Amino acid sequence: MRDLTTGSIFKGIIWFTVPLLIGNFFQVFYSTVDTLIVGQTLGPMALAAVGATGAINFLIVGFAQGMTGGLAIIIAQRFGAKDIDGVRRSFYTGLLFTVTISLVLGGISLIFLEQILELMQTPAMLIENSRNFMYFGLGGMIVPNLYAYLANAMRSLGNSKTPLYAIILASVLNIGLEYLFILGLHTGVWGAGLATLISQAFSVAFLIVYIKKKLPDFHFSREDMRYNPREIKEHARLGFPMAFQSSIIAIGSITLQVALNMLGENAVAANSIASKVDQFAMLPMMSLGLAMATFAGQNYGAKRYKRINEGLRNALLMGIVWSVAFAVLLQIFHFYVTTAFITRSATKIIDLTQIYYVANSSFYWLLAILFITRSTLQGLGNAKIPTICGFMELGMRVIVAVIGVSLMNYHIVVFASPMAWIGSTSVLIPTTIRMYRTYRKAHDGDDLWARDID
Repeated sequence: MRDLTTGSIFKGIIWFTVPLLIGNFFQVFYSTVDTLIVGQTLGPMALAAVGATGAINFLIVGFAQGMTGGLAIIIAQRFGAKDIDGVRRSFYTGLLFTVTISLVLGGISLIFLEQILELMQTPAMLIENSRNFMYFGLGGMIVPNLYAYLANAMRSLGNSKTPLYAIILASVLNIGLEYLFILGLHTGVWGAGLATLISQAFSVAFLIVYIKKKLPDFHFSREDMRYNPREIKEHARLGFPMAFQSSIIAIGSITLQVALNMLGENAVAANSIASKVDQFAMLPMMSLGLAMATFAGQNYGAKRYKRINEGLRNALLMGIVWSVAFAVLLQIFHFYVTTAFITRSATKIIDLTQIYYVANSSFYWLLAILFITRSTLQGLGNAKIPTICGFMELGMRVIVAVIGVSLMNYHIVVFASPMAWIGSTSVLIPTTIRMYRTYRKAHDGDDLWARDID
């Protein structure tokens, strides 16, 4: 465990972020393996079928995983306040929320999967493969959700290394199983979904064993398991807004996916590739955001407000420097990046991905600000502003996507995400400035309510 309320702020954030960064890299890596193997062995249409499911996963699984982030913030705040009894109660309550939501969403999603794919205007030739790929992801969604909750809970105590080991285990297994199922057993697209589910199950088992042996702060008793309306209300106050925030953003992504579906298979395939590159670009930003959520949560619990401000400054500097550097490198090497996913003969798809890279990478710096400031506010317990930002993202993304589809213009459609980031930061930046000024004037030990800084 790492106590982020003392010691060097810069070093504390760096040493906490690095395992997060590596872990997020492996998580994106084994997701990317699906795309690489499917695209190179099963062809562009199978690749497009897998890509067409991304927004649905983001909406359904993202709802539950967004909730786990909110639940873990309470653990971080109580850990910072040295309330270990509260930590145990919070861990159990969050676990109960995660399991219940996963089972309910998984069952409903499987029942209506066919209708969801049709509603998204998924091309007819892609529906069967998309459905086959999604069965395992939705039917077994409790597995990735449990990993997300257990990992977030450990990080809230300052332990970012153990979730890293778990995701490395899952990545190695996933690669081996991908080749076994797709190339060895010729399962087709559904084998990719099954391989991912099995590998994630091993990572969950790893974390459960570690908690049982090494983390007594999470060993809840019968007393902790008693029905406690106050605990449920407090966790719902942060868990559900972050869940809905993820879903709101996902709805915008679904709108974008529908728009791309209507532009044809080449646009879908190009987006499937470019979105994977986006994920790699976002890794340090997301990792810094996760680090700041824990950093802010622990220091808010400890009532050390000036450390929160200094941590925010350090994180923003690192995030912006990375985003600019990655954008420049992507523009230089875009062709080689794209052809790692698909053959050089697919010139139409390659051209479309380049358009996507230009539109999105030009605004990576703004995305870094978005991730870091939003996560900081969430770590402080402010659920209102990040939720409003989600609605801003949704509105901007939908408007641009609709305009692009009405004109059948791919160039406009790919600007939907940058416009969403502009909409979100237009709310986040003023709120963060008010928070910063409030904490600069405050004295450590004062009682401040972060959610009231609106």
